[in-house]
This record gives sequence, C-alpha cells and structure tokens, in this order.
Amino acid sequence: MPDMKEMITKRLKAVQKASREIIILSDKAINTLLLDLADKIPDHREAILNANKKDIERMDPADPMVDRLLLNASRLDAIAADIRNVASLPSPLDVVLEQRVLPNALKLKKVAVPIGVIGIIYEARPNVTFDVFALCLKSGNATVLKGGSDAMYSNIAIVDLIHSVLKEHGINPDTIYLLPAERAAAAVMLNAVGYIDMIIPRGSQKLIDFVRDNAKVPVIETGAGIVHTYFDKSGEIDLGKKIVFNAKTRRPSVCNALDTLVIHRDRLNDLPALVEPLQEKKVLLFADTAAFQALQGFYPETLLNRAEPEHFGTEFLSLKMSVKTVGSLEEALEHIAQYSSRHSEAIIATDPETTATFLKRVDAAVVYANTSTAFTDGAQFGLGAEIGISTQKLHARGPMALKELTTYKWIIEGNGQTRPA
Repeated sequence: MPDMKEMITKRLKAVQKASREIIILSDKAINTLLLDLADKIPDHREAILNANKKDIERMDPADPMVDRLLLNASRLDAIAADIRNVASLPSPLDVVLEQRVLPNALKLKKVAVPIGVIGIIYEARPNVTFDVFALCLKSGNATVLKGGSDAMYSNIAIVDLIHSVLKEHGINPDTIYLLPAERAAAAVMLNAVGYIDMIIPRGSQKLIDFVRDNAKVPVIETGAGIVHTYFDKSGEIDLGKKIVFNAKTRRPSVCNALDTLVIHRDRLNDLPALVEPLQEKKVLLFADTAAFQALQGFYPETLLNRAEPEHFGTEFLSLKMSVKTVGSLEEALEHIAQYSSRHSEAIIATDPETTATFLKRVDAAVVYANTSTAFTDGAQFGLGAEIGISTQKLHARGPMALKELTTYKWIIEGNGQTRPA
C-alpha cells in the first residue's frame, strides 16, 4: 500500500493537471457553476449540518473555537449569498494591466493570469472551504485544502457537494482536493514544490508560525490578529463605548476582534464608562496598574484582573481584553508597534492632527479612525468573500480577494523583430 506522501503526491499531480484545464473556462461557465453550487446548498443542508454536528460533539463546549466551527441554517444561507456575490463580480483574469509599443514595433501587454494551484491550511472554520473554492475558481486557480481535524466531517461533506457540482458541469473534480486530516499530510503539502504554487495559512499565530518555519512552497501570512484600539485624550466617550463593545464582542473568535484597549492617561476617569457595556457579555479584563485602579469598584470584581506581561501581544479569540495606559500618542504608537501583528488597528479621537498622525504612522494592513475593527472583511470591503487577511507586505496586504489571487505575465507580439548582437 503506498504511503501517505506517495498518495498525496499522486493527487497533487492530478490537481496540477486540472489547473491547466480550468484556465480555458469562460467567466460565464464559472459563474453558472458557482450559482448552481449556491442554489444546491439548501438541498444539502441536512447532510452538511449533520456532519458539522459530529465535529461539534467532539469539542469542549467551552472552547471559543466552537463558534468558528459552528454551521447553522443562517450561516449556510450567508455562505450561499457570498458565493453568489463572488459570481457577480468582474473576472480578474485577462485584464490588461499595462501595455505599450516599443520603438522597434514590438507590442507589449502585461496581463492578469491565475497563480495556478493555491494551497490553504486552516483550522476549525468550515465556511473557509466554500469561500476558498469560490474565490479560487473565479480567479482560475485549482485548490488544495488542509483543514483541521476539528472540522474533518464538515469539510468532507462540503467538498463532496462541490465535487458533485463540478462533475455535473463537466469540470474536472480534481480542481479541488481536500487533504487527509492527519498532521502528516500538512508536511507533504508544505514541501510540495512544483505542485503547489502558493500556500496561505488561516488560523492562529501558532499555525502561521509553523507554516512559515516549515514550508518550502511560497507562503502568504494571513489570519492572526493582535488588534488594538487607542482611545485618545480627545476621544468621544459615547462613540468609544459603541466601538469598543462592537469590536470586542461581535464575534470574539475572529481575527479582527479587539484584543487590547490602549487609553490615554488623561481619560482614565472615563475608563469605567468606556468598558461598562462589556459587563453584559462578561468580558474578562486584564488591566495594567493605572487602569486597574481606575476600574476598581466600577467593573465586576470577578471579571477584573491585573495584567501580566503575556496579556499584551496576545490574540485572545475569546471574551478577554487587556487594557494599557499610555501618557501620549507617541507612547500608544510605540506600544502598538511592539505588539501588533499588523492586521487591524484603530484610533478613537476627535483631534484631526492626532488622527492623521495615527493613520499615517501605524504599520498595519488596515487602520481605522472612529469605527470598529470588525469591518476588516473582504465582503465588507466590497470584494466578495475573502480568502484571508494578509498581514505581510509582499504581493498582497489586507483582505485577499479575487485580484490578489492572480499574478501576471507579459505577452509580446512581433513581426519578425530580432535583437541585435
């Protein structure tokens, strides 16, 4: 019996072949398939939710990852809507990015083309399986998926549905390949040079570090969000209360959720009012000395803790938040620079000069003024469903959607020109 590496390599060769086939598909054919997939999700709802239930039952109910793993009727409807949205978007392929005619009459065009085979390694988020397929197919790419074992049954059920739709439309089902759930499969994927063109990890900082440290295939880092919101001395308290509550509690298990509230020392008297709404969701606070003293007697004792060094620079992914006191904008910027994962950062301020300085100097993929970091999302940006939030600077940054899943090639047309010796 062939070992896992041999088995996976054989399948990767088939995926690579499929990637060369789908490049000739018309945008109309791709859109028709995506709309059909969206329409079929309700018909397969029971099978998908039953599989998801099997995954949920294997997890600790108190684990914050349950929210990421959970599928229900409304979430499946939202996934179908996202797929339809992707189908409605203009194709990113064959777009002429640049063109000119040289003095020797050579015609040059720089044209957007698929990357080829895109590998995604991700944790307990089965919605990613749908999102990735839709975006990759729309951008002409084949897909290799390595989901976490926590979502194994959900991912299998989803990929089974996608394969059936591909077959119905006469498209090679090897266009998408779900790797075995075993950890050993990840090692094969990360070393699949020549078969996978790019790998995108989606998940915790631990996962991203593992992929970056072990991959031979090029990697785009996405996902981990150590997110700060700075409440300046010019911040408006009612505005701040709404923003902090939304950024922290809307979906605490996602990467754009607030992790650290940074507050100017001059506004410590307003800190109890700023975080008061968080009591409703029983948010645990880890406050530095000055913030702890300001909150004593105002925030529930059972939810108020003294911050330790490890509470800063931590992506909580749960109803926990640290509070850092600073004496100036400069100190806030230094704290964020030290602990940020370069994902999403925000300021709450009314002073235009302070706001402008923050927006210019903070180094992150997305920087906000007077609004919630919860908007870091491809759909919210009008990009359709996203494949991840890139926190690096090369190739793509921020929500990665269709355009970010393409590269380009130069097309040169001549009429017998030769280059002089």
